[in-house]
Amino acid sequence: MQLKEVQQIVDRWISQFAEGYWHPLAMLARLTEEVGELAREINHHYGQKPKKPGEPPGDIAMELGDILFILACYANSLNIDLEEAFRRVMDKYYQRDSSRWTRIKE
Repeated sequence: MQLKEVQQIVDRWISQFAEGYWHPLAMLARLTEEVGELAREINHHYGQKPKKPGEPPGDIAMELGDILFILACYANSLNIDLEEAFRRVMDKYYQRDSSRWTRIKE
């Protein structure tokens, strides 16, 4: 699935509700909340904070999906094409960081 399609699916979902997209600051709070939930699951799986007895297992993939959803909401509400934004970011990394780390020899 292309990011453009992700944005279209999210827009179709949001467009069926009168409230529409949240205000950018509210979406930032939501994004922060979702990143916190991801951090919690990463800490439970790979860190030194085990889950409490009886606490249900988390799902790192679902937490990443939640982040993708809110990022698509954010981009849609601000008329940002995520594919173009990602291309621009990768161009930056290709130029700025091409020799920053040790490359694996093939």
